[in-house]
Amino acid sequence: MEWLSAENIVAVATAVLGVLASVGVLWYERRVPRRKRIGYRVQMDTPIGSEAGLGRANVRLGLFGETPDMDDATLVLLRIENDGSQSIADNDYTGRGLHGLTAEFTGRTVHSVAVTHAPGADHLMEHFTPDGGLRQSGSRIRLPRVPLNRGEHFKLLVLLTGAPVDSPIRIVGGIQDGEVGPNRAVRPDDKPPLFGPAARLITVALTVCVVTLASIILVRDDTPPPMGCRRGTLVVTGSTAFRPALLDLAKKYERECEGADIRVQVHGSNAGIRDLADRGAEDGSSGAPAVIAFSDGPRPDGFPQLRESRVAVSLFRLVVNDRVGLRNLSLTDVRRIYRGEIRNWKTLGGPDLPVILVSRDANSGTREVFQRRVLGHNEPAQSSRDCTTKDDVRARVVRCELDSTEQVLAMVGRRDGAIGYSELRLGTPLRGAHPLAIDAATPSADTIGSSTYPYREIEYAYTYGRPPTGSLTAGFLGYLTRGDGQDMIRARGHLPCATPEALRICGER
Repeated sequence: MEWLSAENIVAVATAVLGVLASVGVLWYERRVPRRKRIGYRVQMDTPIGSEAGLGRANVRLGLFGETPDMDDATLVLLRIENDGSQSIADNDYTGRGLHGLTAEFTGRTVHSVAVTHAPGADHLMEHFTPDGGLRQSGSRIRLPRVPLNRGEHFKLLVLLTGAPVDSPIRIVGGIQDGEVGPNRAVRPDDKPPLFGPAARLITVALTVCVVTLASIILVRDDTPPPMGCRRGTLVVTGSTAFRPALLDLAKKYERECEGADIRVQVHGSNAGIRDLADRGAEDGSSGAPAVIAFSDGPRPDGFPQLRESRVAVSLFRLVVNDRVGLRNLSLTDVRRIYRGEIRNWKTLGGPDLPVILVSRDANSGTREVFQRRVLGHNEPAQSSRDCTTKDDVRARVVRCELDSTEQVLAMVGRRDGAIGYSELRLGTPLRGAHPLAIDAATPSADTIGSSTYPYREIEYAYTYGRPPTGSLTAGFLGYLTRGDGQDMIRARGHLPCATPEALRICGER
């Protein structure tokens, strides 16, 4: 689907993340059960004594200088607040008696306490009386049951001795359906964070999504697709000689044209033409089938409904087993070999080895071109199934038929004295075999326009009638005759008909 691209997915994910974050905050505010909580912070814990016993005497003036018995004195500012989501009443405290909470200063002795409150919270002070439960004893300060609205707080400024700063300080007590615990103390010298942890997490996630989306947009290939791009499914059948080029063309077309599916199913030129004609007849008036059949040479006269396009000049070659040693044969000698007149290679100056003919089956366009362009007549009947022994003792030579070019080349490489034929496959090494020139001429796309080399043929593309202009069939046929399509055809040893070198041959009848 066209909208299912990487940038669209990231964009949608970013939008969804933003919406979920907003909805999540609202849901948390409205649906998460509200809790009661008292938190406390140590906002200041600093020495005010001389610390002479530690060898770190300081300078003191006024009242501090008149209390020599407070060498280890410390001053603590303790903030106690309602940082939950519900108000706290005096009966929410779970302790017994008048006391609600207890402040403990481990290892230190409390000398004096001053209570302060937030602006607008004067009503809290009436609770901080001895009768209300405010007490100090040793290292503890007992606090009354102070009702606190959401967000309200009070502070204790405590003068202590007996232990250095940072000795443990905690608030002990309980809240019904709630909790009492420390929270992050913001010291006077601290820089408060601009955002909370949740806000930072959402900001980072959104930033990653936006950067990813921007990167995809910047690095994506905005090169427009080639002309003739179409969507749909197309079956390509027919010539095995043209198969390597078709595979390359199909892959590149699919890569450049989103939504195109080209399936290469080749089984021979004649089989492809019959398959196309059968599918067209089955479809009837529903339109031309999405099939292109490639053929090495023109269609038989019995299929007038097929419409042709001349695509390229295909080149073929003779191959012979390496034991034979010959590199060139005259056209006359090739015909004599396939008429059975030459049965041993020593007749042509080669080794004493019997001639074995390895051929393609009757569906092969490569065989049909060989018979028409080189032999001028049909090959002799098959005389062997294993390419080794004669099934018909009356046959002049051993001749077998195989289903594919790969099988022919492999058999010629294995059988001493074997000769066969195949399409010209550039870059594909022969094993145990080598090509034969015909009358000293070799197949070459660079010279075929002026060469007399006989084993070549026009490559036809057939459709059932004229394909619709906007169809994938028409788009792919057009691709074969332009730029990259022609380059890829030539890279596989064929000569595109649109090139000047091939015009004369492609215009032949």
